[in-house]
Amino acid sequence: MPAGEPREVPENTSRLPISLPIAVLVALPGLYLGGATYLGLPHPELPPPLAALVYGIAIIGAAFVLSWAAEAAQVDVSAGLALAVLALLAVLPEYAVDFVFSFQAGQIYGQYGECVPLPDGANPCGLALANMTGANRVLVGIGWPLVVLVASLAVLRARRNGGHDTASTHAGRVTMPRSMSAEIVFLGFATLYSLHLPLRSSLTLLDAAVLVTIFVIYAVRLSKAPAHEPDLIGTAAWVGGLDRRQRRGTYLAMFVVAALVILATAEHFAEGLVATGAALGVDQFLLVQWVAPLASESPELIVACLYAARLKASDSLGTLLSSKVNQWTLLVGTIPIVFAIASGSFTGLPLDAQQRFELMLTAAQSLFAVSILITLGISAGGAILLFVLFAVQFVSSITLSPEADRMVIIVMSGLYVLLAIIQFVRHRHELVQTTRDGVVTPFDELSRADEAAASR
Repeated sequence: MPAGEPREVPENTSRLPISLPIAVLVALPGLYLGGATYLGLPHPELPPPLAALVYGIAIIGAAFVLSWAAEAAQVDVSAGLALAVLALLAVLPEYAVDFVFSFQAGQIYGQYGECVPLPDGANPCGLALANMTGANRVLVGIGWPLVVLVASLAVLRARRNGGHDTASTHAGRVTMPRSMSAEIVFLGFATLYSLHLPLRSSLTLLDAAVLVTIFVIYAVRLSKAPAHEPDLIGTAAWVGGLDRRQRRGTYLAMFVVAALVILATAEHFAEGLVATGAALGVDQFLLVQWVAPLASESPELIVACLYAARLKASDSLGTLLSSKVNQWTLLVGTIPIVFAIASGSFTGLPLDAQQRFELMLTAAQSLFAVSILITLGISAGGAILLFVLFAVQFVSSITLSPEADRMVIIVMSGLYVLLAIIQFVRHRHELVQTTRDGVVTPFDELSRADEAAASR
């Protein structure tokens, strides 16, 4: 049946699943509290730990709604474009947190002509980039290995119940279809551009133009992919089984509701976690770099785990990969724009020595991550290596002195680049093929190749 045409509603999905209203209901307290705070409406003041809990539960509910909407949307648009929209909405918390820090830094710079240190000694211009670099490294160092782990457990559970592996999900490996090559290639383009940023003294509007352009071309490329009939279950099947007008209205409404919840709660969730950590005596820079990203990345990590648990590991990894493309292009590109608006000048966001080191490490990790995916998959070994390398840098950042930590960053960055070069050389034929597929190969041809591979 052609994608996008009205379909007969299966008998078991003709009634609204109770999971959808439950997910919306658990998100409402956080939506109300967050919205009331922004609008100046009366609301109870919650202590930081309780606020983080309420907002965190709301984000979890929104993540479920997002995943169902993205699955149902695949009836009308390509899976890649649906996952890209999902990733963009799921990463809204990161945008919200980074924009807050960038705007505050711009205001301070506009008032004093420099990044005057905050009362606790933190560099206001460095906090936005600290949050961004931390979020990017969390996404790759924790998110990607988590997908492999959850997918492997799901496969083992399916085997025990008489099931079997899927085309993308195996015990110890996640495989991606060739139609997802665009995500890998455009992440590679953004990464190659980012490698020179540590040599700069500021992040400028020119950088914004380049990175946003990469994202636009990426979105245009995905929009050319055809839609296919997805394999839907549960709430997503109920939405996808509606007639075309109802279906589109329903999943668009779900996208909007989830996005509103995330926008209303993300900043407060991060603030609650940061305040809780500060009460325990944790340094603010570390809170912004690690605790806030763990909070803001939670929607996409939850969505990815939901896909992986259902043996849709390629969609799971595709969601996180699209999020990485979003963050490394659109998010990084819009930070200097927000800073320029707040500061009332065309001056780029200043980069201090610490932030240049952080950018270097983040770009190097991204390069290694791209080199792993050139083969259109990630094994348990690759996932473990990503996690171990991330854990080393994470532990060093919270235990060592700044000087010692910078030495670790230099060594780790060099190791990432060396491993990436080895991967590219070993898989140079796959590198050429994946690059061609991601940029010029028609999606119809890629889809036929994926279907042939799945049938073998």
